[in-house]
Amino acid sequence: MTTVEINPVEVDFFTDPDVASRAEPYFDFMLKNHPVFREPKYGVVIVTGYEECLQVYHQPDVYSSINRTGGPILELPFEVTGDDITDLLEQHRDFFSSNDQIVTFDPPKHTDHRAILMGLITPKRLKENEEFLKRMADRYLDELLPQGECEFVWDYSKKYTILAVGDLLGVPESDFPMLLEIFSAGPQGPVLGNLELQVNHHNSLERLYGYFIEKIEERRREPREDVLTGMALATFPDGTLPEPIEVARIASNMFQAGQETTVQIMGICLQRIADDQGLQELLRNEPKLIPAFIEETLRVEAPIKGSFRVVKRPTELGGLELAPGTNVMLLHGAAGRDEKIFENPADFDVRRPNARQHLAFGRGIHTCPGAPLARAEAVFSLQRFLERTESISIDESHHGPAGARDWDLIRSYKFRGHQHLYVTYTPVEQ
Repeated sequence: MTTVEINPVEVDFFTDPDVASRAEPYFDFMLKNHPVFREPKYGVVIVTGYEECLQVYHQPDVYSSINRTGGPILELPFEVTGDDITDLLEQHRDFFSSNDQIVTFDPPKHTDHRAILMGLITPKRLKENEEFLKRMADRYLDELLPQGECEFVWDYSKKYTILAVGDLLGVPESDFPMLLEIFSAGPQGPVLGNLELQVNHHNSLERLYGYFIEKIEERRREPREDVLTGMALATFPDGTLPEPIEVARIASNMFQAGQETTVQIMGICLQRIADDQGLQELLRNEPKLIPAFIEETLRVEAPIKGSFRVVKRPTELGGLELAPGTNVMLLHGAAGRDEKIFENPADFDVRRPNARQHLAFGRGIHTCPGAPLARAEAVFSLQRFLERTESISIDESHHGPAGARDWDLIRSYKFRGHQHLYVTYTPVEQ
């Protein structure tokens, strides 16, 4: 598929399997011709322009996040009346998916809960977490490198990200097997359309809720000098103590977000390194470029392609008048290709000076609070993988030869990344 073949009226971004696995031609066409586009089949307004995305991110009083994890079909459980549906949305919050998760909250509730979350992942705590990240990277590589090959997503990334968040939140290492068991379900099938077979996190989150509620109640009865006690005693900005379930949901959301984002960041980055020997040699010779490489990868291959918002009161965006109840999708994967912001956006440039302006972690009040952790996990993992190997290559027995790769991609309008990534490598001789 090329850009000249794309007709946004005919191509269904949400169900077309080619667009799901390779969206760049769609992104580029929409950026050039329709940076804000009212999609005719579902009525959702698709936003690809960088500045237009920022406008939405920075107006939480106009755009609600209550439907953030939803899809293009939005059938509100009430009749839209008047010029402001803010109260109606909150009255019907139970109708929306992930309605108990902080990513769907609006101010003032979001403000209170984010304050708790930011108190759990302070710069000091992140710094303490770094030593664990380095140690765990080497622990898993000790197991994998002698094999000469691995399936990176499930043999390394999934396990590493789960334990990284576990350590950050103060889960005792004796409980790590429990975390691994909770998230041990294998990859799901194709994910297409609003009627998609969704990856079901509900059971996993319910188990985490129970675990953290028990720990929080225990620490409130018997405080200790540990992170879990800090979590248990954290208060809202007004000084009130949250219910244990509220704190449990915040902590559990960190695990879910790590699975949806960080795993794919690392997989996408390693695929690029293993598939481009020139890039690999550059990063081996100049390891200080690894953080910049990760940012450029996030710019062009955001693991979360986009998220939804619903208009609360009349507004204008990119020349379109939007009425209350309008469903809006922000494609920050497309915004990273906006030539108004990024020079020669189709070129992958590890020295791009403004790569970190990408929107892969969102912006505004819903900027991903776990972004520093995700970056650290990716940096330490790639650094150690490169330091401890002489070469890394794509396993052609699984993915085919160079120029004709058969990637096992997540086929979704929401997520980008690999369900499986098989690589081979030559360890450095000790």
